[in-house]
Amino acid sequence: MTDSFNARTTLEAAGQTYEIFSLDGPRRHYDVDRLPYSLKILLENLLRTEDGSSVTREHIEAVLNWDPKAAPKDQIAFTPARVVLQDFTGVPAVVDLAAMRNAMERLGGSADQINPLSPVDLVIDHSVMVDHFGNRQALQLNTEMEFKRNRERYEFLRWGQTAFSNFRVVPPGTGIVHQVNLEYLGQVVFRNQPEGGTPQAYPDTLVGTDSHTTMINGLGILGWGVGGIEAEAAMLGQPISMLVPEVIGFKLTGELPEGATATDLVLTVTEMLRRKGVVGKFVEFYGDGLDCLPLADRATIANMAPEYGATCGIFPIDRETLNYMELTGRDSDLIELTERYAKAQGLWRETGTREAEYSDTLTLDLATVVPSLAGPKRPQDRIALTDAKASFLNTLDEYLPAHQGVPASAEEESFEGEGGHCAPGVDNAHETGAVEIELNGRKEWLKHGAVVIAAITSCTNTSNPAVLIAAGLLAKRARERGLMPKPWVKTSLAPGSQVVPAYLEKAGLLEDLDALGFSLVGFGCTTCIGNSGPLPEAVSEGIREGDLCVAGVLSGNRNFEGRIHPDVRANYLASPPLVVAYALAGSMAVDLYREPLGTDSDGNAVYLKDLWPSQREVAELIGGSVSAQMYRERYADVFEGNEMWRALDVPEGELYDWRPSTYVKHPPYFEGMTKEPEPLQDIRGARCLVYVGDSITTDHISPAGAIHPDSPAGQYLQAQGVAPSEFNSYGSRRGNHEVMMRGTFANVRLRNKMAPGTEGGWTTYVPGGEQMTIFDAAMRYQQEETPLVVLAGKEYGTGSSRDWAAKGTKLLGVKAVIAESYERIHRSNLVGFGVLPLQFAPGESAASLGLSGDEAFDITGVTAEPETVQVTARRPDGSEVAFEARVRIDTPEEWAYYRHGGILHYVLRELAGGSA
Repeated sequence: MTDSFNARTTLEAAGQTYEIFSLDGPRRHYDVDRLPYSLKILLENLLRTEDGSSVTREHIEAVLNWDPKAAPKDQIAFTPARVVLQDFTGVPAVVDLAAMRNAMERLGGSADQINPLSPVDLVIDHSVMVDHFGNRQALQLNTEMEFKRNRERYEFLRWGQTAFSNFRVVPPGTGIVHQVNLEYLGQVVFRNQPEGGTPQAYPDTLVGTDSHTTMINGLGILGWGVGGIEAEAAMLGQPISMLVPEVIGFKLTGELPEGATATDLVLTVTEMLRRKGVVGKFVEFYGDGLDCLPLADRATIANMAPEYGATCGIFPIDRETLNYMELTGRDSDLIELTERYAKAQGLWRETGTREAEYSDTLTLDLATVVPSLAGPKRPQDRIALTDAKASFLNTLDEYLPAHQGVPASAEEESFEGEGGHCAPGVDNAHETGAVEIELNGRKEWLKHGAVVIAAITSCTNTSNPAVLIAAGLLAKRARERGLMPKPWVKTSLAPGSQVVPAYLEKAGLLEDLDALGFSLVGFGCTTCIGNSGPLPEAVSEGIREGDLCVAGVLSGNRNFEGRIHPDVRANYLASPPLVVAYALAGSMAVDLYREPLGTDSDGNAVYLKDLWPSQREVAELIGGSVSAQMYRERYADVFEGNEMWRALDVPEGELYDWRPSTYVKHPPYFEGMTKEPEPLQDIRGARCLVYVGDSITTDHISPAGAIHPDSPAGQYLQAQGVAPSEFNSYGSRRGNHEVMMRGTFANVRLRNKMAPGTEGGWTTYVPGGEQMTIFDAAMRYQQEETPLVVLAGKEYGTGSSRDWAAKGTKLLGVKAVIAESYERIHRSNLVGFGVLPLQFAPGESAASLGLSGDEAFDITGVTAEPETVQVTARRPDGSEVAFEARVRIDTPEEWAYYRHGGILHYVLRELAGGSA
């Protein structure tokens, strides 16, 4: 470690002396305080990790000389303090590490060379499903189902917990990784005790294998989501290669008006930033509005950085940061250190201090925020609540054939009679979009717009006491008026941590939520990631019989096509109290502003305004119900788990025994690997496997939801003796490459132009013109040694940071993706697994070039590691179209990873003494 800026010094806090790398060193010659908060953290990181090779004085000067108006060009190496995983992405990461241990021994090394060098925490939060709901036994029953389904995965993780150093596992049933990180794991200022040295203090930084890792930015901690591949490299000591980013300043003024929530605010911010265009950029929030923005609201905004496209959306450290640390039970010494360190380094925010320079800015007056939803299939598509009904009807017009209709108002839509919720005068259910079903012994009419899922779920909102208390108060008043959710609505409450039910119970609201069907179903992501569980059979059958466009309303951050539930076409993001309100209304065709949610026990109409709590009521209940003691008690034994966790059969040894399992299987990535990589080659004679349009998400590429029995993955599992009732989900089977490669491009809503007129995982095998599954076609191409390409539009790979979207692409035999633009994480993941990401020239696309997908593609010039390559597409009639494509391998380090066939291969060769 070098110290070319004389930054090494000491800081006294809470009776302890800490070594720090002070920004006062470079301040002697540079205007450090013009830099945004986030770049100051990167600057400290470089000062502390300067070693003359991976981090040099030139890298530090690149940050000090940052030009806010220039396009990013200077490469730096960021070394996060720690890594955070969740189980869907964490299991394959641990599978890879276990396989690397086997490969290391084959290359002549020692298994213990493969070990995390940075602290790693894995939180199991993605595996609980909402099978049981609407009763007080739901939590216990779902937990039992979770352990039954995932025992093999959990035993494997328990092995990893004992086999690897610096690796901790937070057991299932604790909470959602980002909320656990916010409430407990995050330190703000990291304390480290080098062996035989002085204790060190430096900013807590991290990367995580979930795109919503950015939630921790609300606490002033710099971190973002990366693919599992990149995270594994970080665990093994590789710095994160990146360009010094553009930083967009987002100024907040004023305060939220009565009736508006943090959810409404974040949907507004997401809409504004998506319109602005911040992909690959940092967003930094500043302004007087922060003075009245609670930390939980900040975390909500930071959480949804992937939805507005930014690498991160960060808030600085200020008095509110310390208040939250105190509230959540952090120790007083850490709180004192955080304040002193932040003030000493110029990382402390106070109103009236100098504003930083930014690449660009935008401003929002918080007083202009209105109650909102987002949907029906993208989080950036915000709808004011006043326009929600009209927006849904417009969606319905697009979905339905012209002859099908929908009632124009709630009064026309239904009335309650002796037989339940009736549709008077319906002679032809298909023509009117209404199907009669039987629920709980009563006849009901299920119609277009029916809300069949209402879920208080996800890290985004269940970390925020204000919106949870508001939901509880609305439920309490609805219960007092005799209102209940409509019978076709599947209701659920899945908190992000065990603290949530503790303060809801203290506030006297848990019973009211339970009475309205919002019973605890689990502590995990549930509906937000597609773990919605099945709808009641009568509801599913009614949807299919009437080809109904029904809706889900959830307090989550994602509503992409096919994500929430395969039967539910329209999904809307909303605040928890609005989730409760829509459960009561039972339909998106009800105007919550102007039409009643229902009638009370006296027959009087009840409107949303009659139930909505005031900000003062919410604040008073929070003050009397949420305490630091709750956090200390719930996190006192956070790593111990319940009896089922402690009773698991844990394998032993440095090497995993790879016992027979359909969940965890030895992957093929390192088979036949040598110490030296093969030379790069051009791609010739490639065929198009998938040709898609804009905004293709990683959910489209690598689904996380249900496995259909007739799909290639379903057929594989049945051939292994797994009954469809035991399939679990794609996400839970990410430790088995055989399942996941069969699930790649298998989303039920994928529309592949190679198989026009279809939805799902279909393509055309070009040489014979035969339509078949994408997996079967890929295997046929592999037998013929034919390389493959993917053609795509804008924003390819948006959404979750799932590495299987790249791994599955690679295992299918895809050598290159040619897209109009990429989302940051997926582009990085493609490079990290040896797939070449190419980008059409500005103004060009597959359509503008006249590509149909039936061409044979040659991609030449790759061996020279160029900025652009030549692509020649030969049509069946012998004609050709040639074009240049930009190579989206953005740094020298990424070229090294690509040469080696991927980042893990690079690291493995380096550790084994090869040429990496």
